[in-house]
Amino acid sequence: MISPLHSSPGFSCRRDFLARAGGGFGLLALAELMTRTGALPRIEASTPSPLAPKAPHFRAKAKRAVFLFMNGGPSQVDTFDPKPTLTRYHGQPYTGDAKVGSNGRPIGKLMQSPFEFRRHGRSGLEISSLFPHTSRFADDLCVIRSMHADTAAHASGCLQMNSGSIFIGKPCLGAWLTYGLGTDNEELPSFVVMTDPRGGPIGSASNWSAGYMPAAYQGTLFRSVGSPLLDLATPGGVSESTQRSSLDLLRRLNQEHLESRPGESELAARIASYETAYRMQASAAEVVDVGRESTATRERYGLDNPVTADFGRKCLITRRLLERGVRFVQLYSGGGHIEDTWDGHNDCIGNHRLHAAETDRPIAALMADLKRTGLWDETVLIWGGEFGRTPTSEGVDKPGRDHDWHGFSMWLAGAGVRGGQAIGATDELGFRAVEDRCHVSDLHATLLHLMGLDHTRLKFFHGGLDQRLTSVVERRVIPQVLA
Repeated sequence: MISPLHSSPGFSCRRDFLARAGGGFGLLALAELMTRTGALPRIEASTPSPLAPKAPHFRAKAKRAVFLFMNGGPSQVDTFDPKPTLTRYHGQPYTGDAKVGSNGRPIGKLMQSPFEFRRHGRSGLEISSLFPHTSRFADDLCVIRSMHADTAAHASGCLQMNSGSIFIGKPCLGAWLTYGLGTDNEELPSFVVMTDPRGGPIGSASNWSAGYMPAAYQGTLFRSVGSPLLDLATPGGVSESTQRSSLDLLRRLNQEHLESRPGESELAARIASYETAYRMQASAAEVVDVGRESTATRERYGLDNPVTADFGRKCLITRRLLERGVRFVQLYSGGGHIEDTWDGHNDCIGNHRLHAAETDRPIAALMADLKRTGLWDETVLIWGGEFGRTPTSEGVDKPGRDHDWHGFSMWLAGAGVRGGQAIGATDELGFRAVEDRCHVSDLHATLLHLMGLDHTRLKFFHGGLDQRLTSVVERRVIPQVLA
């Protein structure tokens, strides 16, 4: 056992070390930033970094991924799945057998989309007028119109879209990618999450959890304004030499503790996280400093407009993170509940008009910059929410739409994706996926494939089983997506 820290003059406990080092226990979540620089040679000799770069199962174009998560469930019939039949039967009662409605909400009448769909690009892909900027990239979009999930609830829906399971405790998509491929940078997390200022998704941090995997693979929550991480800055009055000396002493004491407990990977990860957090003090602050960008760039992302400023800032930070080798970035549009998200129960029309306006221009700016910088050829983008919305109104007098998990739309673009197409179809009203149906786990299998990983070979032994992101149920890579 090591000597109690309070026996060391000037330090009452580990908390003092962390405080003087500019840390705080929030930094323990940065264990995924295991050092690969040799700063902790004895640890690395006995416990290899879980984030060391790993070869993919096969060669692939995509090295990074961005998930543009439209939290709350965007309506497929108002975004990427035009339904002329809805116009014909607008205002009439729904008489079909689709099981719709959630939480006992009444099912209203069939409701046409008020948004005009037009054909865009050489491909003629039909896109709603909600997205005038994103539609310029129609020939890059691969829209899957036949997605389906297993739940009508937001919390379990977000979990399934992120982890493949409706239950808490499973590793999320970003954790699996980090586990399978390691990291390409030494000073930033491999997996970054940025939520909406109105709140996070229902289920909170379980949506970017490493589950039963080591904490090294979990997502790191970045704030888009101010310091990217709480307790990251060095406290006032602490010099760099004092901070460095404190960390060196803490490392020696923890190393002694580790040597009496060989194989304790979580302890080794915790020790290394202090060192990486020290390096992050400069790199993380720099990456969120969008003031370094030109005025024209900031205007392109909409930072000059209060409607687009927040999501635009997150998209601009995403580009900067990708440039520095971050593997997976997830951005949330919408936070909290109901109208603060894409959950348009009361007024789906006004709801979608607002949230599309907040995100459309920034997403298009990010896509343009990825093309300009060459990152497009190694980055895959995913857009969508946890499920879709019904083609019916909710109740008689409200222009809202309820949850629809039987058929909804998502799109992919970028490295390895064949753009300018729509895959699959829902029925003529837009209730259910009926052609080339794609389950959430099929989407996960496809994304792993685009990143060079075979979803049937990417396994983690836990609970006596070889666990997979796509579970033991037979799932497939969606072949039409692949370029």
